[in-house]
Amino acid sequence: MIKFFKTVGEETNIIANCELVNLDGYQSGCWIHLVNPSEDEIKQVCSSLNLENEFIKPALDEEERPRIETENGNTMILVDIPIVEIDGNRNIYSTIPLGVVLTKECIVTVCLKENPIVNDFINKRVKSFYTQYKSRFLLQLLFKNATFYLYYLRHIERISNKIENDLQRSMKKKELTQLLKLEKSLVYFSTSLKSNEVVLEKLMKLDVIKKYPEDTELLEDVIIENRQAMEMTNIYSSILSGTMDAFASIISNNLNIVMKSLTIVTIAISIPTAVSSFFGMNVPNFLENNPMALPFILGGSVVLSALATFLLMRRKIF
Repeated sequence: MIKFFKTVGEETNIIANCELVNLDGYQSGCWIHLVNPSEDEIKQVCSSLNLENEFIKPALDEEERPRIETENGNTMILVDIPIVEIDGNRNIYSTIPLGVVLTKECIVTVCLKENPIVNDFINKRVKSFYTQYKSRFLLQLLFKNATFYLYYLRHIERISNKIENDLQRSMKKKELTQLLKLEKSLVYFSTSLKSNEVVLEKLMKLDVIKKYPEDTELLEDVIIENRQAMEMTNIYSSILSGTMDAFASIISNNLNIVMKSLTIVTIAISIPTAVSSFFGMNVPNFLENNPMALPFILGGSVVLSALATFLLMRRKIF
């Protein structure tokens, strides 16, 4: 899918005077947004902007790492963005690449999937956003990216707290499996945030950012937000790891208590079996012609079982 956008009107404090509009095709100063584009769409964009395919295709590889490349006055910035996917009735958090290409005349964004970061710009939820100001648009994208990391981290914290409460009343592995998936998400977040930090530090050295003091200040804010997200990720990951170890021990202890109870029941039940076997019909004994033999055997078995259970629990053998 390919879309063209451009802000038209004058830059004023009145939002109505500057509006983001949808275009039918390429224009100078526009924003080109690609979502899982086809080969024909990639060729169309590269032909219009005199770009190499290597500026577009890396963002379509989920394993591609964040980096910056510059060639012939064009700059590609590749960063990892957080996404949330639905797995049954649970959310799965992961990351995918987002490519931003700065050319002399326009800006291009490339991603494999629709994502809320770019959609906030399309839906006009970002103030002071103009497609003509390419470097500021880039930094606004990066800032929005860092805020979404923080937003999803708070979601992960709430989910983990709920699972912890469920674990206190459960001995099943379902909750531990959910915690394991959350920990996996935090590993993805941590790796991506560290890679993004390297990209942000390299951006500080680019001339396109150094030209405008307000852009430099915005980039500093982005770096601060990214570092805060890294710190929160490390904290939540440590807490989650400790929680999993603690609850794994609790579940193991609960299982030991159940096995203890079952062992006592097994011993108690084995006594009537032993008594009835001793007084079986193939063994001569003093009760073989006694009409009270059955009640005597049953009563004796119950008494011996109760006595054995009492002694085991009194002496805390199990």
